[in-house]
Amino acid sequence: MDGPPERMVYKTGGCPGPERSSSPHGDLRQTKVTDGMANDVTTEQWTRYMTLVQRAQTLFARAQARATAKATGGEFSIVDVKSVTSAFLRVWAELAQRPADLWAFQANAVLKVSQAWMTAWTEPPPETDPAARDRRFRDPGWTADPLSRALRDSHLALEAATQDMLATLPKGTKEQLRVEFYTRQILSALSPSNILTLNPAARARLLETGGASLLDGLENLLDDLDRGKGRLDIATNDQTAFVVGRDLATTPGKVVFQNDMMQLIQYTPLTETQHARPLLFVPPWINKFYILDMREKNSLVRYALSRGHTVFVISWINPGPEHADRGFDAYMTNGPLAALDVIETATGARTVNILGFCIGGILVTATLAYLAARGEADRVGTATTLATMVDFTDVGEIGVFIDNDRVRALRQHMKDTGYLENYHLQDMFAMIRENDLVWSFHVMNYLMGRKPPAFDLLFWNSDSTRLPAAMLTWYLEKVYIENGLRQPGYLSLNGTPIALGRIETPFFVLATKEDHIAPWRSVYPTTGLLSGEVRFVLGGSGHIAGAINPPQEPPKYGYWTRDDAPETPEAWLAGARYTEGSWWPMWGDWLDAHCPEARVPARVPGEGALPALEDAPGSYVRMR
Repeated sequence: MDGPPERMVYKTGGCPGPERSSSPHGDLRQTKVTDGMANDVTTEQWTRYMTLVQRAQTLFARAQARATAKATGGEFSIVDVKSVTSAFLRVWAELAQRPADLWAFQANAVLKVSQAWMTAWTEPPPETDPAARDRRFRDPGWTADPLSRALRDSHLALEAATQDMLATLPKGTKEQLRVEFYTRQILSALSPSNILTLNPAARARLLETGGASLLDGLENLLDDLDRGKGRLDIATNDQTAFVVGRDLATTPGKVVFQNDMMQLIQYTPLTETQHARPLLFVPPWINKFYILDMREKNSLVRYALSRGHTVFVISWINPGPEHADRGFDAYMTNGPLAALDVIETATGARTVNILGFCIGGILVTATLAYLAARGEADRVGTATTLATMVDFTDVGEIGVFIDNDRVRALRQHMKDTGYLENYHLQDMFAMIRENDLVWSFHVMNYLMGRKPPAFDLLFWNSDSTRLPAAMLTWYLEKVYIENGLRQPGYLSLNGTPIALGRIETPFFVLATKEDHIAPWRSVYPTTGLLSGEVRFVLGGSGHIAGAINPPQEPPKYGYWTRDDAPETPEAWLAGARYTEGSWWPMWGDWLDAHCPEARVPARVPGEGALPALEDAPGSYVRMR
């Protein structure tokens, strides 16, 4: 599953990006109150305040009704209040049996908080303040002001003491995972950086703007509630900054095929000759395909074209109620299998190289097992998977949200809709990195009264899709919960039992070291589940930034490699070699080495056996 990018640049005040304003009252954001204009500004602000209060009454009532419905089970929520409550009760019951440990935790917490508080008031701040490395507290005001420093250091001390206590809980249970996760959510929410009166940067901005930032923040909050129809749909980027096909997904090409689940795009060549084997990209269907073709400087599609590949990309439809009964095997049949046939018709090439990203990589792996079971393994020459798990023994923090009870509730919810709305997964991924993707925008949008800046990766992240009921429930039950993909013959696609051990196709497997969605240690077992050559590479950064890491100067993230595959990921990393820079050139060389056929004249989309239906990026990617 996909999620959001991992890195953002923070400005003074702990908020991402430069200051921007699209408010009709944007002039007030930069205006200091002077004696000559104080009365005018106050009158305008008062009028605006009353307008916002009237609007807030309706929106807050709607938000309260939705929150109550979610808490009581009247509306589906990714957070199961009952299971979370049960987990905390069990953990507290266990701690009650260990009074000495509970007392030790309380004493440790009081000691650390007290020391932090006293140090802030009695000692000068250090020249290099380690707490300033926390992006929440990057503003100099947190160090310069003793009260702010005391609040910050006390909160960090409480977080550290709580983590020490949580480390004593028995590991490996769903209850322990939930308690750790939601305790962190509570502590993150209670950070003094999230409170207007305690955040020095927000206080300073309130004074600078003569109170206008407070009204701007309220207006931003109401806009987010209005857009979410009572759900807080936090704005994380400037939605007006990009247009798909104009600013993003701009690599020239043509749609050469479509069915009711996908469009197939063939891209215009960038070299006079191309490899005989075409290259098919299978993106995730949780988000749009253009993560692989963002802008010219970071487009993996364009990079592959520059290496002489005939590139095809699947662009999935944004499903509606009419797709409710489409299962995982329907995605395989109407996705990569249909694409292989179309590519053969268009190019005459029976054998194709294939790349899958995240859940697209899971589909690619399952498709190869299906082809192997049917004696058609020759259809794919090599396979590349990016940030893809096929062993779900340890799914990381996503496991907090997924169990049989949640799947039953999800199935009941989707009886009415036929699909899962896109915002549920957005909320889930945001909670996994709550300080970056929830609270940083809370500070910027609501406390500072600013608008989020233009950011292509966050624009893409918000452009997500719905998920069909049949596919999602099968995937969560059979792949996630039952871990059926790693069990030979446990799963069947189109009535054919599959086994990963029958795959002998050469594999290039990329994991990323800071991935919270597909933890690299859970990606690594792929090396032992396949029967052919497996090249495992560990990229720097996380799920998105680690994969979309183009060659550039200076290099952004590096990667680790090793020629063999020891039994454990820890053993692999201990002997791995680090290389600075993008993994893309290494992958390109690996593909070249597995393309023995002579190159052919460049293939122009629309000039072969298939006519062009429309220009890339096509119409499916624009569906909301």
